[in-house]
Amino acid sequence: QVQLVESGGGLVQAGGSLRLSCAASGRTFSNYAMGWFRQAPGKEREFVAIIRWSDGVTYYADSLKGRFTISRDNAKNTVYLQMNSLKPEDTAVYYCAAVWLSWNTAVGSRTNPREYNYWGQGTQVTVSS
Repeated sequence: QVQLVESGGGLVQAGGSLRLSCAASGRTFSNYAMGWFRQAPGKEREFVAIIRWSDGVTYYADSLKGRFTISRDNAKNTVYLQMNSLKPEDTAVYYCAAVWLSWNTAVGSRTNPREYNYWGQGTQVTVSS
């Protein structure tokens, strides 16, 4: 049974940082990529970043480049999202998700949440002004 468990969310002041973690278990993810999405109240789920397990290639939403960094620890089967210079508009529930991705498919082609196979339960991030 595949499980993705997010942690690390919380309340932070604007300008602060948080690091989210996503622990994956239940299958081999070597042919998968891991994405982070977020969803604010009343808004659609939004792509944040993606990383391929096998080679660490990443892709980011344009609006978040430079502030957010995705990484992975293969030994721990964990993906991270480092978020810096946080703004109130970053307030949302953050989800990690897994999508099957062949080695020759660009990671940037997987920004639609409907394409993802597995999802975590989400972790709340609240940025106060």
